[in-house]
Amino acid sequence: MKGHRWHHIFRPDGRTVILALDHAGMFGMAAGLDAPGEVIRQARRGGADAILTTYGTAARFADEIGDLGLILRMDGGVSSLAQERRPLRLLYSVADALRLGADGVACMGWPGSRFEGETLPYLARLAARCAAWNVPLLAEMLPGGFESPGEQWTPENIGHACRIGAEMGADFIKTAYTGDRESFRRIVERVPVPLVVLGGGAATDTRAFLTAIHDALAAGAAGVAVGRNIYRHPSPERMTAAIVALVHGGATVAEAYLEVEGR
Repeated sequence: MKGHRWHHIFRPDGRTVILALDHAGMFGMAAGLDAPGEVIRQARRGGADAILTTYGTAARFADEIGDLGLILRMDGGVSSLAQERRPLRLLYSVADALRLGADGVACMGWPGSRFEGETLPYLARLAARCAAWNVPLLAEMLPGGFESPGEQWTPENIGHACRIGAEMGADFIKTAYTGDRESFRRIVERVPVPLVVLGGGAATDTRAFLTAIHDALAAGAAGVAVGRNIYRHPSPERMTAAIVALVHGGATVAEAYLEVEGR
């Protein structure tokens, strides 16, 4: 059964393009998310394979999500309005996710952060529940969380974080690209589950963004999970199509850029 759900997320080539649309669960009125239904429709037209999103969005935009693989964000419980940073918590059960029609679930894992004592134990508990229910688990493994990515997101730390996620039972992992093929390839070789690269903040240089995806794929990434660089783009459909061309079509960066430009 886990294989059946897996193939709603990954294509037969073993790769996936995931629309990451879970930001508003923490940031509320996130820029570019005024009309999530339209973003989802455009990403589907662009060829996205799956969506990572919140319980509320999954429930309210089921028609727009349609045949996209559905990955439910399971943790949260904090917001950008808080005066001090607090640990995330698991909010939903695997049964909740299945009742919503989810094909997979996702949660954070932040080794090295001050909240690792909360995120890593609940990642382990969720992995065991997912195994019992045959549900694929995506772990977002980021060393230090989002506290100081410039300092902590080194190739060595990213590798440690990804391996920890695999050892705790994640079926696939979302993480940051290291910035060069060789260091990322070494991580891929040492982590026994597929790695999906996050899209990061809204890019100011589209070519550089597409180049990073191209290089990550060349180093062995199994796909991408992109949010802001899709939903903040003037044409989410064209940006999704460009990413799909890289991930599934073997396009060059130049060819993908033409997709973005609509040429």
